[in-house]
Amino acid sequence: MSLYPVSPNGRAPRCEHLDGLAPVTPRSDRCPGCQALGATWTMLRVCLNCGWVACSDDSPNQHSRAHYEETDHPVVGALESGSTWRWCYVHGREV
Repeated sequence: MSLYPVSPNGRAPRCEHLDGLAPVTPRSDRCPGCQALGATWTMLRVCLNCGWVACSDDSPNQHSRAHYEETDHPVVGALESGSTWRWCYVHGREV
């Protein structure tokens, strides 16, 4: 028997940061921080609290992480169409 119930994040321990998230509309299709710097990014993430789009932790400037540190919005998703990938900064894992 598992210590954790099956949840929206599959068999991983439940992430309460997913509770109450409503669908968001991405505010952009690029990272405004990188764009202002003339920098490039590896992947884009969308904040699932407010729709802010920023570059991933694999990118040199890590603007998505900076957004979390500034706002405490814990969960991001991949901006790629059809992706179900999500990351919780508080738990430091996919959810």
